[in-house]
Amino acid sequence: MDLMKSLQQKLNMSILLITHDLGVVAEMCDRVAVMYAGQIVEEASITDLFFKPKHPYTIGLLNSIPGYYKGEVVLGIDKKPRLKAIPGMVPNLLNIGPGCRFYERCSNRQDSCLKANINLDNLNNHTYRCLYPQGKI
Repeated sequence: MDLMKSLQQKLNMSILLITHDLGVVAEMCDRVAVMYAGQIVEEASITDLFFKPKHPYTIGLLNSIPGYYKGEVVLGIDKKPRLKAIPGMVPNLLNIGPGCRFYERCSNRQDSCLKANINLDNLNNHTYRCLYPQGKI
C-alpha cells in the first residue's frame, strides 16, 4: 500500500480499489462507493462515509469492524465483544424485483421500500439510495 500511495502522489494519478477491506479504504481513499447486490447504495468522502453514513448497509458494514460498533456490546461466552453481523442473506441476483435490494436485511424497512425503484439522492456531495436514510427515520 505504501508503494501505491507513493506512486499516486508522485504521478498525480487516481487509483480504483475494489475491496471488502474497510481498513484499506480508510487508508487509501478520498472518496468511496459502497455497492450492494450490484448497485451503488452510497457514495461519499471517506470522512462522511465513516462518520455520517446514510445507507443501512453501509452502517452494517461499519458496525462489523472490530472496535467500531458504538452501540450495545454483546458479550460472548469468552467475554469478548462480538461483531455486529448484518442479518439475513444476499438476494438472488437473477431474481431481483423493484424496490430496495437490501429490504430483507434492513432494520429501517417500510412497505414503501418495495414499491418502486429507488433513485440515488444527493445531499452535500453525499449520495445514497434509501428512502429512510440514517437521520430521517
